[in-house]
Amino acid sequence: MESLKSLYDGVVQSINSFLKNTDGDLNLLGKIITILLIFIAIGVVVKVANRIVDRTLTYKSFSKFQISDRRRDTLTNILKKVVKYTLFFIGIVMSLEIFNINTASIIATAGIGGLAIGFGAQSLVKDIITGFFILLEDQYAVGDYVQIDSKEGLVEELGVRVTKIRDFTGELHIIPNSSITVVTNRTRGAMRALVDISIAYEADIDRAMEIMERISAEIAETNDTIIEGPTVLGVASFGNSDVVIRAIAKTKPMEQWAVEREMRKRYKQAFDREGIEIPYSKVVVYGGGDK
Repeated sequence: MESLKSLYDGVVQSINSFLKNTDGDLNLLGKIITILLIFIAIGVVVKVANRIVDRTLTYKSFSKFQISDRRRDTLTNILKKVVKYTLFFIGIVMSLEIFNINTASIIATAGIGGLAIGFGAQSLVKDIITGFFILLEDQYAVGDYVQIDSKEGLVEELGVRVTKIRDFTGELHIIPNSSITVVTNRTRGAMRALVDISIAYEADIDRAMEIMERISAEIAETNDTIIEGPTVLGVASFGNSDVVIRAIAKTKPMEQWAVEREMRKRYKQAFDREGIEIPYSKVVVYGGGDK
């Protein structure tokens, strides 16, 4: 036992002589290693905290609040970021303390500076406040298809300061939350698929509508994304060379465009089989001779 104790004391003394100076304080290498250990520990704590957040928000008792999956994902991401930034801030303060830097004076100076730049940071504060209200009111969540002013696309990230949406062209729009005034959410509730089909004036309207109704019934039986319809409403308008017949359907969110494409395709194929003419540009000349 004495030999083990002496070995242990020798190892500790060697480490102390390697990491500490003659005054018993940490030398530069010791400080660097200590800071590395602090941030490694913070990384582990962040991972554990992320798992706790995931399990808490997916726990059965939490589901009683009737929070949608997309809103839960958004709330999870925000909580993870808050935990991460808070722990890393604590790690930075501890690192400064190791180098004998008075963090209290820095924080006090930052507070005074914050008052000085407070008026310039009004937009930042407004972004954060608006972001919290967007989240609490569940205006939209990650994965929703929204239109904000002239920009529309899928919400990729909802933060407390900015909202990121990606449109169908692949462009990523980063919008400050304070500039968001009107939001159109296209993924809440049943969506409407609307199709206008043009036929020639010479075509039989009643027969064309009967064909569309038959095809609509076939589509409803084979497409499980349709909630209601398709329903043929009738003649919607008269064009220069066409009669427009309108059909609508209610679909699951984000499925309305696929349903519209299928309806147009099936109606066109049926009209071709039944000889219903779809108008196209043509010139009719009256009174011409043989030439």
